[in-house]
Amino acid sequence: QSFKLLGFLDVKNVPCARESVLYGSLGSLVMGLGHFLATSRVRRSYDVAVGGFICTMLGYWFYCRYNLAQQRIRQRMIKEGMKNRVLFEGSYLDPEKERAGSERSDS
Repeated sequence: QSFKLLGFLDVKNVPCARESVLYGSLGSLVMGLGHFLATSRVRRSYDVAVGGFICTMLGYWFYCRYNLAQQRIRQRMIKEGMKNRVLFEGSYLDPEKERAGSERSDS
């Protein structure tokens, strides 16, 4: 069963959504409680907590999505490299064949 936050963010199926909400709630608790302990102003502490939730959640969301995009790019590059290795293995274009030939000539 999936949980939709604000009616549109499917927390279970969207990558990074669950972690962003969890870190946002932790940031909200820390910032709101810290502001309350420092100033003893309840209403302003609620405002700081909501702002802390939004900032922490969005900050971690962008950080996580950026890392996810980098990981997907690396996976795509590795997949292409593996495909090319299978394609060129044993041919004159094989980079391993050139390295093996140069090692034999060095000995």
